Amino acid sequence: MPDLLVLCTDLDRTVIPNGDQPESPEARPLLRRLAARPETVLVYVSGRDEDLLRGAIRDYALPVPEFAIGDVGTTIYRLDGERWTRWRAWSQEIAPDWQGWEGPDLAGWLDALDGLELQEPEKQNDFKLSYYAPSDVRPGPLLQAVRECLDAHGVRANLIWSIDEQADRGLLDVLPASANKRHAIEFLMREQGFPDRATMFAGDSGNDLDVLVSGLQAVLVRNAPNEVRAEAVRRAGEAGHPERLYVARGGFLGMNGHYAAGVLEGVAHFFPEAVAWLTGGPGTRR
Repeated sequence: MPDLLVLCTDLDRTVIPNGDQPESPEARPLLRRLAARPETVLVYVSGRDEDLLRGAIRDYALPVPEFAIGDVGTTIYRLDGERWTRWRAWSQEIAPDWQGWEGPDLAGWLDALDGLELQEPEKQNDFKLSYYAPSDVRPGPLLQAVRECLDAHGVRANLIWSIDEQADRGLLDVLPASANKRHAIEFLMREQGFPDRATMFAGDSGNDLDVLVSGLQAVLVRNAPNEVRAEAVRRAGEAGHPERLYVARGGFLGMNGHYAAGVLEGVAHFFPEAVAWLTGGPGTRR
């Protein structure tokens, strides 16, 4: 049996069944069984902030993790039951990208750009500046204008563009250049001494591609979009480690491979000895 399993997983449409495909009803209870093992360290990797992470755990009956990477990679929390402690060392790791400037400084510079509207104060943090934009805006020129403005002040930024289809508007997150899921996971592994052989990542979307093709053991759940699946397979092959990416197909323990079922299928692929944990006793929490 492995003496350590570090499971890093995205939440929305990876563990949380909030996509169009059906969920295997056994999947989340089995995930809870896996997380209850003393050998398992569970890490959520999400764009959600602390309140939304707590809400997801409550509303979807998810196991409580040991660590949570949130706010699109700008925060890392250590969890001890209900106590969430923000890891200041991670803030210090990414801070140099903004050259000592803070969110309000960046917002002041970007205020002159048309098409951007600051999101609510609770959507902001020390290293995350979030905007709304019209859904029909051309993102290329807008992002170029934002980058040129920040470059003029020596700010190294990671710009994350997405569309909120329900609200019919664009979303832009301005982050330090080094604030991303892959760097956060690698930082956690380095600081906690988690070995590569014991660590796995699970994801479903284009925002997860950098980790999925990084060479870390990774699983793409079956409900991932076809274009993400094709891109992940191509890039993992070009990087020379296609065997480090597993694409869930369904069938493991009779489940369909969507969402948490796909995560568990990936665990079974990379850690076959752990299958007994899912089919035997639940174990105990550390």
